[in-house]
Amino acid sequence: MKARVVLLVTGLTPGGAEKQVVHLARELGGRGWEVSIVSLMGKLKHAPPGGACFSLPIYTLGMRAGVPDPRALARLIGLLNRLRPQILHSHLFHANLAARVARLWCPVPVEISSIHSMAESGRDSERIWLRDLIYRVTGPLADCTTAVSRAAGERHASAGAVRRSRLRIVPNGVDTAAFRPDPQRRARVRERLGLGSAFVWLAAGRLMWKKDYPTLLRACAALGSPVVLIAGEGPQEGELRRMARDLGVDARFLGRVDGMAELMKAADGLVLSSVVEGLPVVLVEAAAGGLPAVATDCGGVREIVRDGETGFVVPPRDPAALAAAMSRLAALPEAEREAMSRAAREHAAGFDLAAIAAQWESLYRELLERAL
Repeated sequence: MKARVVLLVTGLTPGGAEKQVVHLARELGGRGWEVSIVSLMGKLKHAPPGGACFSLPIYTLGMRAGVPDPRALARLIGLLNRLRPQILHSHLFHANLAARVARLWCPVPVEISSIHSMAESGRDSERIWLRDLIYRVTGPLADCTTAVSRAAGERHASAGAVRRSRLRIVPNGVDTAAFRPDPQRRARVRERLGLGSAFVWLAAGRLMWKKDYPTLLRACAALGSPVVLIAGEGPQEGELRRMARDLGVDARFLGRVDGMAELMKAADGLVLSSVVEGLPVVLVEAAAGGLPAVATDCGGVREIVRDGETGFVVPPRDPAALAAAMSRLAALPEAEREAMSRAAREHAAGFDLAAIAAQWESLYRELLERAL
């Protein structure tokens, strides 16, 4: 059974959750589902991997960040009544709430809400309880709530934000083939970036508080300033550049990088210093490329990084622990790092985009059969 699906997302800036929506839309469309994307805010800011033309319909409701707009809800209701999807699949807190409320005026047979983080909130952690309460109150309006990791699902279930009976875990997926190691491409990228024979660390993600780049920079300073490539853009860029300069860290800020698979081939290890995550896509990508990782223990990190087997997991907000793990990985004999690389690639196979899309198809069919 194939059906009409609307993927509703808060925005389409180049973040992990937003990329997942784009990739899922493309994969489902290729499998015969009639897919549309609706964004509460903004426009499509990135294309699918490889620069392929993205031909599926995309709609925006014209909301602005931080500005409540009841007219956007009215536009969503009108659009859903026109598209008449059998499945409304929303992603991230604001889109989940909008989808649940809109369903009161739209005959949508199935609504799925997807949670992409341990705590879908701003920096003020006191807002978590309020969002948990909103999820709990509006929960009956969703047929199913999914989380990208067991850790995120358990956190929301324990807080009463989600009923366990309506909770499923569907992880993030990546095109694992695109990240396959390639020695020739590695050599070309390293030459282009002037990396020579140095051990190179890669960090990737929005330059914002959740990623806690200051802890990474302090760890690098303690190590005597190894080369670290930082791929991403965000509100903290100026502050982080100044901090790296003051600490004497060889941090190379690359801005937004669309060819992450190419960049990963040039690195020797991936480092993630986050304090809040769901299931970090960059760790799945690194594993698919056989790139050992050092990551902080937040969200579903341990569901990707097997401590001592595919990398090392350390406490968050601890520059000394992060530095020690980075030093340990960099000092491993080549044979041991290669064993880590193989183990990472084997583990990443379970996160292949095709396999994850098949999980979504199975859930869609199950809920449709129950509803129709």
